[in-house]
Amino acid sequence: MSSMAFALKRAFELKGELSALSVLRLQDTDMGRIARELAAKVKIAPGFFSNTPIVIDLKGLDDGERLLDFTALKIVLIKHGLVPIGVRNARINAREAAAQAGFALLRNNPAEHSPAANTDGSRIQRRQWNSEAPPPRKSLMITRPVRSGQQVYARECDLIVLAQASPGSELLADGNIHVYGSLRGRALAGIRGDITARIFCQSLEAELIAIAGNYKLIDDTEDSLKGHPAQVYLREDHLMISPL
Repeated sequence: MSSMAFALKRAFELKGELSALSVLRLQDTDMGRIARELAAKVKIAPGFFSNTPIVIDLKGLDDGERLLDFTALKIVLIKHGLVPIGVRNARINAREAAAQAGFALLRNNPAEHSPAANTDGSRIQRRQWNSEAPPPRKSLMITRPVRSGQQVYARECDLIVLAQASPGSELLADGNIHVYGSLRGRALAGIRGDITARIFCQSLEAELIAIAGNYKLIDDTEDSLKGHPAQVYLREDHLMISPL
């Protein structure tokens, strides 16, 4: 009986799961310029980039741009500790070149292709829920400090932390993130493409913040905002930080 059960056991399971991937949104195909600017970014926060899976987004490239050298790009990314996964928003010739270089071809960002118009003209990410599924929770509340190395993910809802988030911690949410204490570590809101998501905190000290795949490092933040109450949001694909 046990041998039969062992024989019927599958060798693996193939599942689709959500992962928070970093995105490199290219605006130029000049590999020399890309390599120099990437090296400068990695020097600022080497711990963040170590063994980080990354997706290449080509939406920002103009039609007249020369074809990107995907093989050289992969070499540069690996040199700096990044793990290249694939490309998205690529045109036909770029898709062929990326595939030849060993990149996966990913579907385009759904947040960029299914916007709904609000009455004031702003874009809202359209969400569709299965009518048979239970309604999503409004929020996930954490009452204790989030420790270094700990990851908290609020699926299909907001994340509320009533304490501090320690260095090396990671906060993920499909919706907004509220931290009623010091926000350190990494905080990524709207990770399934919700461009209306925001991050609120009592003290902005995070090494990285992101909304719907658009991220900013703490060293790119104005000194006047560091260590103070702040909110983070998107405005025309640019990550904005303003005091509270």
